[in-house]
Order: sequence, then structure tokens, then C-alpha cells
Amino acid sequence: RKCNDDNSRFTMTKYDIALSAVALAASLPATMGLSASSRIQRQHEPLSMTAFSEEDMYDEQGYEVENDYSPPRKYPSQMGKKMSESLPFLRCPPVLQESDLAGNVGFDPLGLAKNKEALWNYREAEVKHARLAMLAAIGWPMSELLDRDIATYFQAPSMLDDGDRVPTVLNGGMNNISPAFWGFCLGLCAAIDMYGVAKARRGEPDYFPGNLGFDPFNFYTDDKVVQDRLKLAEIKHGRTAMIGVLGYVIEEYTTKMAVVDDTPILFQPLTETAEDAVLGVLGAEEALETAVMGSL
Repeated sequence: RKCNDDNSRFTMTKYDIALSAVALAASLPATMGLSASSRIQRQHEPLSMTAFSEEDMYDEQGYEVENDYSPPRKYPSQMGKKMSESLPFLRCPPVLQESDLAGNVGFDPLGLAKNKEALWNYREAEVKHARLAMLAAIGWPMSELLDRDIATYFQAPSMLDDGDRVPTVLNGGMNNISPAFWGFCLGLCAAIDMYGVAKARRGEPDYFPGNLGFDPFNFYTDDKVVQDRLKLAEIKHGRTAMIGVLGYVIEEYTTKMAVVDDTPILFQPLTETAEDAVLGVLGAEEALETAVMGSL
């Protein structure tokens, strides 16, 4: 409605403002609630606005389904990636792009894994070597630290050489080991390997490379997240141990010293290594001072 009177225009303007303020105040809670609800809904719903459950994330065999509704993977995976995660300048072999094995980072520069069967055979070998390496990474320095004391207790000859090194192919001394011990080790390893091969050939649905069913402390639960974490931890520790044992071999062969003597800070209490370091510095200073006084 049009008004020519200035006072009437002013009165209507104040009325309109008051009415607008009331309407705004009445609609504000509903607007805030709708806005917050929309934000929460957008935050928790997939882009397709389709609800999904945990059962939709896995197929009948228990493998994670790659779809638009799946949350991000907890651990890195090579699946679906054409370039290698470990060597980004190389293309990843197709068999690794389709594999969900723990620790799969697309590392196969020689292209040895031609198919899934070959890949699983190589993973079986890797897991076996990884477990042996983890045992050796602990047993090697422990034997150099305790062998002489144990031999003295049982009144038996020590197997360490003059440099306190364990018997190896490069260090020598392998002929000092009893043939009965070698026979026991070979028989035990053969029995475990035959059991693993038989278990793999049975084609059990829950089998994966290295799964021997050995879990006395029940760490391997039914939780798939826990299972993936344990698999990844084992293969990572195993790979690190294989590199570490190779380092033991090279270090002892080149230095002619036991690894526990060459790097004592890794295998002896810090108080002892710190004390030896301080005494070494003091001895060096005293020797230098004696040499200087002698030259004068």
C-alpha cells in the first residue's frame, strides 16, 4: 500500500521492522537446528546418501569390498594403484595391484610374481625367512653374550672363536657344531615346512601365506582390523630382521669382531657403555699428555 504521509510511512516502517524481527526470531531456532542437522548428515552420510553397514564392506570370503561407501583403509595398500608405492618411478605388476597381502607396496622390480600362485609361493618363502631372521636377530647376539658362561656351567667347550664371534660360513667354526644338533634342526624345520605345505594345499578358506595356526596367546582375534595389524607388523619386523642379520654377517666378517663388542651400545647396559666411553676418553687424554711431556 502506498502512503503519501511521511509520518504514516515512518510508522509503517517501524511496524514492518518489528514484524520482521519477530518472524526472524521465531524461525531462527528451526533454521539453526536444520542447519546443524544437515551438517551432521552431510558429515556422516556417503556422497550417494545411501546408508551402509559393516557387512556391506566385506564380501563372503571376508575381503574388503572396494566401493564408494567404504571408509578409507587403515593401512596403505597397493591395490588399484598402477605405480609402485615403493618405487614410484616403476609401474606396479598387475598381480600386485590385485593383491591385498599385508605389506604389499608393489616391490617386484624383476617381475618374478607372474600370477597369484607365484605371488603366494614367494610370500610363503618371505614369511619363512622373516621368521628365521627374527629368531636369528635375537639368538645371534645372545649367544655371543652368554655362550661362554653356559659352556662353563655345563663344562662344555665354547663355540665362539677367539674374537667371540659365533660360527658362520664366513666366520668359520661350523665344523665344531655337533652333527646331532644339525640333524635335530633340519628335522624340525622339515616337519614344520611339510605341515605348512599340507595346510596350504588343503585350500582352507581362512588360509593365507604363513598361517600355521600357531597362536598360543590368542593374539589373532576375529577382528579384521587386529588381524591386518598383526600381519603387517610381522612382515615389517621380519623384513627389518633380514636386513639386520645381513648386517651382522658383514660387520663380523669385515671387522673380525663380535657384533656385541663392535657395537656394545646396542647390546649392553647404557651405564656400562657410558663408563667405558668415559674411561676411554680419560685414557686418551692421559696418553696424549704423556706424549707431549715426553717430547719436551
